[in-house]
Amino acid sequence: MINKQNAPEKLAILGGEKTITDEKPHFYWPPIDKKVEEAVLNQLRNGFFIHERSGIVKEFEDAFGKYISRKHAVIFSSGTLAIRAMFEAAGFTAGDEVICPSYSFFGTVTPLLHTGAIPVLCDVDENGNIDPKEIEKKITSRTKGVVVTHMWGVPCKMDEIVKICKDHNLLLLEDCSHTHGAKYKGKMVGSFGDLAAWSLGSDKLVTGGEGGMFATNNDEFLYRALLFGHYAGPCREAIPKDHKLHKYETTGTGLKFRASTLAVAVAYEMFKRLENHLERRRMLAGRLVEALRDESGIILPPAVFDSTIEPSWYAFAFQYNTKALENLSIEKFVEALRAEGLSGIDMHLRSKCPLNLLPIFQTPEELFSIYKKQPFSYKPGDFPKAETLYRNMITMHIGAPKDDVRLVDLYIRGIKKVLRNFSQLL
Repeated sequence: MINKQNAPEKLAILGGEKTITDEKPHFYWPPIDKKVEEAVLNQLRNGFFIHERSGIVKEFEDAFGKYISRKHAVIFSSGTLAIRAMFEAAGFTAGDEVICPSYSFFGTVTPLLHTGAIPVLCDVDENGNIDPKEIEKKITSRTKGVVVTHMWGVPCKMDEIVKICKDHNLLLLEDCSHTHGAKYKGKMVGSFGDLAAWSLGSDKLVTGGEGGMFATNNDEFLYRALLFGHYAGPCREAIPKDHKLHKYETTGTGLKFRASTLAVAVAYEMFKRLENHLERRRMLAGRLVEALRDESGIILPPAVFDSTIEPSWYAFAFQYNTKALENLSIEKFVEALRAEGLSGIDMHLRSKCPLNLLPIFQTPEELFSIYKKQPFSYKPGDFPKAETLYRNMITMHIGAPKDDVRLVDLYIRGIKKVLRNFSQLL
């Protein structure tokens, strides 16, 4: 049952008083201070161009690799290119099948299309992550690897997925773009697979505005990733002179995907604060859970009740329960929340929808000619669990302004206000 108040409050969408009147944005990222500004200015004055693997690039790569317990970490100019470097390092090519999540940011899978391999999409579990049971159903003699995305900062069921990959001799690739610092059973996300990648873009917990990290323990994968997007110094230093690929150290593959040192300067500062930011976000998520756990109009992410994982809470994503609110549409519910001033609430994010709903996965041959010979196509309805989850998904970013606790409490108040007075909208 929905909790009732003694005196109903008139909803703002119907002319009542707004819950929040603070100026937007309420939750912004990253928090820029004088230390970040000084880091950028110092880099601009003292090391704007770095041609070798040295300076702040080396410092950041070494620190990041140590943090995630990987032997090698390489920075790229975007998370998408770090993911593409994973696929390049893995050697995926035309005719290969790679099992991928059906629900993810499209950039997890679109780089695979540039290799000619077939993305075999897979339905999701209750957290919106790839379902291990569905993975096993998709494996064929052509399957070469499995890609996972830890959506919204919630780790996948890595024990099961690791076992599947080992049993079938498949490469495991992790997209950790939402999960900087998250853990599964005490082990850092990004340290389970053969290859891993992180975005350092936009509103990620570790951000340089743009950028991406690639990581592996495998030397051969490192060499191919470096040759894909770097050349000269980094390749010359990493690839042994007696290795067959060393002769390409000057040119790599001819592409340049190095990150700006100014972006690295910002990302490194954010990285140094990561544990503090994680602690803060987990506290805010806990506050949301404690206040909203008994509200039947919404369904909290199952991850909040799982003691084996430590999410990073890139966003707090929960499900709308339309039946509990007498079939009030999610669109009307969210409209009412935003009218209360909850501008940080979103739904139906097109960039993070089931991939079978996007034209690039429905008619890929129009952009990639190789798929005229090796066609694949997905359509709406192919992944019912992912599509249901997406239709009912509401997200709330919980970045860190100075008064984040006050704002989260106001969001809680606004959500409860709409839930408890929803009948006004019917």
